[in-house]
Order: sequence, then structure tokens, then C-alpha cells
Amino acid sequence: MCVKVVCVGGGPAGLYLAILLKRQNPSHEIAVHERNPEGSTYGWGVTYWRALLDRLHTCDPESARAIEAGSVRWTQGVAHVRGQVARQPGDAGHGIGRHRLLEILAERARDLGVRLEFEDEITPGDLPDADLVVAADGIHSALRTQHAGHFGTEATEGRNHYVWLGTTRVFDSFTFAFAETGHGWVWCYGYPYDDGHSTCVIECAPDTLTGLGLDAMDEAGQLDLLEKLFAGILDGHPLVGGSSAAWPAFRTLTNRTWHHGNLVLLGDAAHTTHYSIGAGTTLALEDAMCLADALREHTLLPDALTAYERRRRAELVSAQSAARLSAQWYENLPRYIGLPPHRMFALLGQRHSPLLPYVPPQLYYGLDKAAGRLEVLRRFKRWLGPRAARALHARSWTP
Repeated sequence: MCVKVVCVGGGPAGLYLAILLKRQNPSHEIAVHERNPEGSTYGWGVTYWRALLDRLHTCDPESARAIEAGSVRWTQGVAHVRGQVARQPGDAGHGIGRHRLLEILAERARDLGVRLEFEDEITPGDLPDADLVVAADGIHSALRTQHAGHFGTEATEGRNHYVWLGTTRVFDSFTFAFAETGHGWVWCYGYPYDDGHSTCVIECAPDTLTGLGLDAMDEAGQLDLLEKLFAGILDGHPLVGGSSAAWPAFRTLTNRTWHHGNLVLLGDAAHTTHYSIGAGTTLALEDAMCLADALREHTLLPDALTAYERRRRAELVSAQSAARLSAQWYENLPRYIGLPPHRMFALLGQRHSPLLPYVPPQLYYGLDKAAGRLEVLRRFKRWLGPRAARALHARSWTP
């Protein structure tokens, strides 16, 4: 059966859904409407892990090959704190420029026959006639806001503030740097995304932001101060800003339901997870995969949308728990920053653990090292961790 689908929003989620639906049935009429001009995008690079790349190769090998070819790779993490450096091996990570990722997906969508309409803003009062309208228009989704009461949208603001920057310093690893100031700590997450650039996300507590005057500076002043604080990792390279000097607090967005009639939420319009776990793009693409599967497996649209929502909610529990715990780890940085750097870095790697906030850091480190040597402790940790995560997740959703 031929269907007409309109995706509102030309980010990774909307473009990838269009690709998957066209591959399922070339006779489907698929259009993507993006309010911004083609080639204009916010952000620098995005990060993802090997498991996503494997799924992309299964879903659409052609775009996956292009994404892999356009990405850079690293296999370890490095932390700089108090003049010392700690390194840890890790899973293979990948970075790609957001602009390049969207370029690849748009080109693939066009080749498959998807109609792409740029500089074309779809408003809630002027929805195109379609069998399915996909709200892939981000955290500030106008289509979701129009029916906010039905969707049950809630946004919870975190404590810390952040700014998303770029640099011409190409890091060879996923890099963490912690800079101590007279007003508290400022820290950076950095990772490469092409041969000439890296992303730098810089974060600090509210008192540090105001104490340093970052909230009152223009962008040039902010960059100058931050370059001095992180001179040790920038190696003479500049930080590159965007169009805003604002330092927002991250907003974790949830919705009670993800569909309303023939309108369905996708990606950040449906849910957000804290940037410190590096999963935003991955989760958006996985939303698209899940929705495409549901539309293929169910003849009736209500059944398909219900199945999509049920499956993705279950799949997201782990990522949402990890994101909350990760954000809380940084909000409680003073609890860990006094440890020897290699121990602090080890616990940074364990920040997704629901047990860590309740165990003294030195004791947790010792138990974790012991668990690495004793099978019985490894089994106990594997058994307890998921149960604690589910219990904390359920408690966080209890009115």
C-alpha cells in the first residue's frame, strides 16, 4: 500500500526515517520539510559508537558506508586534571561533523526519491495533507507544543550550565579536561570529528559561571577566558564560537505519549538525554529505525504508532538512566575531583552506575577493582546494577 508521509524537520531523525521508508517501498510519497536553508546547521561534531554503525550498515549500507568514511575514530579516553594526565582504553568511538552527516543523509534521501523542501516552515495550523505527519522538529517542536496537553510534555532543567564550541585542535582521544579557578571548576569534553576540527563542550556550576563573569561577557570575552583555562589541551589552537554567548542549563524533555491521531514525535521532539553520554544522534536514528519497523509490521496506523512508542520507551530506560546519573556525577564533581587523577577518571567511567552515588568514592573504586578480579563480585554487580537502575527510574517517574 502506498502512503504519504510528511517529516517536519530535516535533522538526522527525519532524514533517516525518510530513507528507511523509501527503501521499504519506493512507491511511498515521502517529503521532508526543513525551515532552514540547506547546508545551515547548528553544532559542530556528533559522536557515536560502533554498535550504531553496525545497525546503520544493516538498515541502509550505502549511507552507512558514507557515514563511516566521513568519520574519525578513537579507542581511548584521556583526562587532564591538576597537571596530570590519566588514560584509559575504551570502546571504539566515532565523530562526524553534523553538517557532513546531514549532507550524506540528504543526498541519500534524494537519490531514493524523497522530496526535500528547505526554507519551508510547516506550522501547526497549516499541516499538509498526509497519512502520517512526523514531528522531527527538535526540542522546541511547534507541532508538539500545539498539542502539549495531549502529549503531557514536561521539561526538567539541570543545575549546571554549558556551551557548545569547536576548535582547530584535533584531539587524538576522547578528551576530558578539568580547570580549577578561584570560583570552582570548569571542565571540557572534547572529541575530533574531521581532519581539522574537534568539538568542545564546556560546563560549569552556576556559581562558577557568575563568579567568573561568563554570564555577563560577550562571546569574544568568553572565548578568550576559556582559551586561557584550557591552554594545556588546546596547544595554541583557538576555540571557535557559534552565534550565541548564552550558557543554558540542559533541559531533559519527556512526553506522556508520543502520538496524537496521525501525528507522531521523533527524536528530540519526543525525548532528550544529557549530552554527557554522547547519545543524542544515536537515539534519534534509532527512533527512526523503530518507527520504520513498526510501520512495516502493522497495517493499521494506530497499531504501528502504539508499537513504536511502547518499544522505544522500553529501549530508552537504560539510556535515560545513564544520562541522569551522568549529569548528576558532574553536578557533584567536588565529591570525586579530590581523588588521584587515575581513580577520579576510573569513576568518571563508572558514572552511569546507580550504585556510585551511594557508596563512598574510594570504597567504590576498591570494590570495582576487586570485581574486576573476582567473578562472584562481577556477577553480583551485573545482577544489582540493572535492578537498582530500574528502581531509581521508576521512582523518578512517580508523581
